[in-house]
Amino acid sequence: MTSSKPILALVHGWGMNARVFDALAVLLADTFDVRALDLPGHGGRADAVDNTLQGWADDLAQRLPEGTTLLGWSLGGQVAMRAALDHPHKIARLVLLAATPKFVVAEDWPCGLAPADLQDFGAALLADPQTTLLRFLSLQTRGMNGQKPLLQQLRQSLLAAPAASSSALAGGLAILRDTDLRAELPQLTSPTLVLHGALDTLTPPAAGTWLAEALPAAQHIGFPRAAHAPHLSHGEEVAVAIGRFAHG
Repeated sequence: MTSSKPILALVHGWGMNARVFDALAVLLADTFDVRALDLPGHGGRADAVDNTLQGWADDLAQRLPEGTTLLGWSLGGQVAMRAALDHPHKIARLVLLAATPKFVVAEDWPCGLAPADLQDFGAALLADPQTTLLRFLSLQTRGMNGQKPLLQQLRQSLLAAPAASSSALAGGLAILRDTDLRAELPQLTSPTLVLHGALDTLTPPAAGTWLAEALPAAQHIGFPRAAHAPHLSHGEEVAVAIGRFAHG
């Protein structure tokens, strides 16, 4: 039976899986047909032939009905932006949660990680994927009150589904290292909601501000006490913001 509710698809970040959205999906279930999706090679899904941003965005678009509201978190935000640029008929509205057009700092982009830090993750990933992912999770909660229980939530989500494949993890890390969507984003005309934590050290709040200014039809909401996972630390506020945006 086809649902009469609008479809809201949720896309996770690097190394994670769709279970990271369990709590948010419950909060949104009354007003949306919520579909939390795993990226290729994550959460038990088979690997993609093409573990690139383009390959993952095309895979995502194939799984979306026309008129979907699409939320992308972190790396999932970059996949969502790429999909919205290339498949605008599929995506009616876009929600970017702790997202950035470019994860790595550059001379003209101070809002990200140092390239050396990402290289270290790549080397560690080959040696010990599980420990590396847990270390990456700790970055997502750095600087905020209540870090320990939030980090535990992220770890539980990570372990609640099959581990991501090594090729998908390596592909995702390459996307984090190489992607720069800044030049293309003025072409992204879908109504967009940018949600960002003021304490985010992985994708700093200035990246969210930049997105809101660069996108033609964007609005921005900051969460003063959130870090990189506002859907876990401030789930009710995030759900309210999404509901107002999508139904407004």
